[in-house]
Amino acid sequence: MRDKLEKYLKKIDEVIERGPYKDNWDSLAFHKVPDWYRNAKLGIFIHWGVFSVPAFGNEWYPRWMYKKDTNEHRHHIETYGPLKDFGYKEFVPMFKAENYNPEEWVKLFKRAGAKFIMPVAEHHDGFQMYDSELSEWCASKKGPCKDMMGMLKNEVEKNNLVFTASSHRIEHYWFMGGMRETESDIPEKLEYGDFYWPSYIEPFENYNQEQIQGFEVETLFMQDWLVRTCEIVDKYRPRIVYFDWWIQVEAAKPYLKKFIAYYYNRALEWGEEVTVNYKNDALMYQCGVRDIERGQLSDISPDYWQNDTSVAKNSWCFTENNDYKKPEEIISCLIDVVSKNGSLLLNVGPKADGTLPEKDIELLNALGEWMDINGEGIYETSFWKKSGEGPTVTEEGHFTDVLEHSFTSEDFRFTYKNGCIFAFSMKWPEDGVARIRTFGKKSKNFKGVIRNVEVLGAPEGCEFQLCDEYLSVSAKGMKTTLPVGIKIMVD
Repeated sequence: MRDKLEKYLKKIDEVIERGPYKDNWDSLAFHKVPDWYRNAKLGIFIHWGVFSVPAFGNEWYPRWMYKKDTNEHRHHIETYGPLKDFGYKEFVPMFKAENYNPEEWVKLFKRAGAKFIMPVAEHHDGFQMYDSELSEWCASKKGPCKDMMGMLKNEVEKNNLVFTASSHRIEHYWFMGGMRETESDIPEKLEYGDFYWPSYIEPFENYNQEQIQGFEVETLFMQDWLVRTCEIVDKYRPRIVYFDWWIQVEAAKPYLKKFIAYYYNRALEWGEEVTVNYKNDALMYQCGVRDIERGQLSDISPDYWQNDTSVAKNSWCFTENNDYKKPEEIISCLIDVVSKNGSLLLNVGPKADGTLPEKDIELLNALGEWMDINGEGIYETSFWKKSGEGPTVTEEGHFTDVLEHSFTSEDFRFTYKNGCIFAFSMKWPEDGVARIRTFGKKSKNFKGVIRNVEVLGAPEGCEFQLCDEYLSVSAKGMKTTLPVGIKIMVD
């Protein structure tokens, strides 16, 4: 494997040398956000892998199973026996994906209204869901013995959707380090290329930021991270590459810059618009698109951004006890994000056999039905001069969208497209009359002319009246628990 590593590192340097993008922030700054991405607004994230076999806790099962006094550790011992006899690698042959049907997946994702699809290429556990020449621990050689990601890419592009990918490899450095602190199946000597390599003990306590940033990372691991990620780019040409949180560590910065320069130069060779998703301050300003995990913004961002969240509150992968969101929570989140100049990346978690859980299917179908009616106020829109009105304020930051947002009938979110302002009623009023204060005669926020108003999906049409304090919009027979789009045609 070392010779392949060295050869790839040389190739990366050659691509950067001849291309316009160099591995420094000055060169990478002001990278254009792809137009297709700005217009798409909705993507599907897929957390699927070996961790789907135990289907317990969440996708961090391989970490927690080696940590004493955790539910996962106790469950593992009770269910599978001692860790020295049955470690995480024993799940690999059990991950067969025998019912995997990417054609059915993509059909459902398209029905839900998604415009781009993002499988996790490699999660923290170190098992690659694609065909890799750099490791034996990949889906084409072990487990299902198929190129799972390549099969999905083919179906995605057949359906005129955009293929993207994520890599969570960086956290593998310490993810299963707990095996060094308990009796486990860790080899006496871990070698480069081993499934568990390097599995160092965690470099921080309680996610202390100073410890996270300052920890030294082995050069060989970072070189391996770089070539693995570039291999994904070269083999599958994803039009977004997403990175998880630990990528911001200081030791990763030189390699991250090299990757982005390589990726952006390769995209120029393909004639494609691409970008990188990052969290926190992993990238410098405007070198990619910021992602806020399970999070939102309190108001409009001048720069395009993304919320990645899941259909379940407790886990990104399938578990037997997932705590699922309601359709109105997912739809409200989408609207709120789009009104603030963002996109939503919505995750599903397939079962180990390759089938999608019934609840995931149910939620995606509900989203698709809503998008059929209201999608014109989502796709290809921009933010308006204010994101909305009403008493409910969304809390800003990571891990805030799992909080219950009790939207009221006074809450609206706005988007704009082609001379139309879309005012989404986040909770349709019981009396069937929406009152939007932003567009009242005495409003300081709007001085245009309202030509017409339409309530999307109203069975009996609507009537509107411009009052001093608000625009009144009534729609008889409109009964729903979901947000409602109101199309306001203006001059």
